[in-house]
Amino acid sequence: MVRAGTYDCDVLVIGGGIVGLSTAYAITRAAPGTRVTVLEKEAGPARHQTGRNSGVIHSGIYYRPDSLKARYAVRGAAEMIKFCAEYGIAHEVTGKLIVATERSELPRLHALVQRGRENGIPVRELGPAQIAEYEPEVRGLAAIQVGTTGICDYGSVAERLADASGADVRYGADVVRIDRRATLGVAVRTADGSVVRGKVLVNCAGLQCDRVAMLAGDDPGMRIVPFRGEYFDLVRPELVRGLVYPVPDPAFPFLGVHLTRGIGGGVHVGPNAVPALAREGYGWGVVRPRELAGTLSWPGAWRMAGRHWRYGAGELRRSFSKEAFTTAVRRLLPAVTSDDLVPAAAGVRAQAVLRDGSLADDFLIREGPRAVHVLNAPSPAATASLPIGREVARRVLGVL
Repeated sequence: MVRAGTYDCDVLVIGGGIVGLSTAYAITRAAPGTRVTVLEKEAGPARHQTGRNSGVIHSGIYYRPDSLKARYAVRGAAEMIKFCAEYGIAHEVTGKLIVATERSELPRLHALVQRGRENGIPVRELGPAQIAEYEPEVRGLAAIQVGTTGICDYGSVAERLADASGADVRYGADVVRIDRRATLGVAVRTADGSVVRGKVLVNCAGLQCDRVAMLAGDDPGMRIVPFRGEYFDLVRPELVRGLVYPVPDPAFPFLGVHLTRGIGGGVHVGPNAVPALAREGYGWGVVRPRELAGTLSWPGAWRMAGRHWRYGAGELRRSFSKEAFTTAVRRLLPAVTSDDLVPAAAGVRAQAVLRDGSLADDFLIREGPRAVHVLNAPSPAATASLPIGREVARRVLGVL
């Protein structure tokens, strides 16, 4: 498939979510004239993780100092706000509260204050009366207010990145085969029989990134284990003014059930995080036996389940019991009732699980011959997408 001197483009990006499109944007900004083609299997951009999250511009307070997540989220939040302002994309810097509702959470809340300061994020500590000034219906023992958090429309950001990059973005292009030659480049065949040839491959396939890496002949050293995030909409959005989060458990990459007032004024409640039975399993009725078998055959999946089954059992209970979910919400918002919650669209998190069963807790970018693979980019990847794109572009241009 690969032949010398017959290239359709210089860089071939697989994946039209916000990270793939940010990479295309960064390449053409850094090296004008570089020909970039983006292949996206869906009919438009941002159809999975990018377009199905809560739209939060994260501050970076949760992430280990000096990690890629911390550095790129802090930098990316400021850049995302600037990008939205420049291109007229709906956004707002709202700030958020992280609220401790039990005494056992206070040490973790104080640790977050320290982490925020280490990451260069301004935080303000609040007592119960001060919490009520920000959120009259929220109850807690203590909280921190993070002023740099915001919200935006990431789907619109992805569309603008696609346009501004000048890349050849091809939708409905489902990759089924990759032929890579270290001395020549890569050729990709799509489901309709088309072949696209490039000098360097960039894998930003999100939920399918491990599969794409293996198609290219690289061992990713991880597998994507999909977790569905289940959301509700709040019937009485006037109960919440902004963004309210619980204190997260540092052993898990999930932030817990939280309250997010979105760009449109509605309030999103969630997510609950449960194993999905397909890579794009947005409901319990979506089961793909081949994909499920692939997950179950990965040793890390069983090791992860053995370590975290108690946490998972709680998530499953909230998935099947609306009353249990409502109880979790009431910890932050006592006035809420089960009638206040109506089901909303779910998302699926592409979580990389290593062979030893550990959850990759940072962005994971690896290289192979004439290839760069983005192998773990769940939240806060949308917030951090502009810096991630620049880092991938740096590696790609080094190969070119």
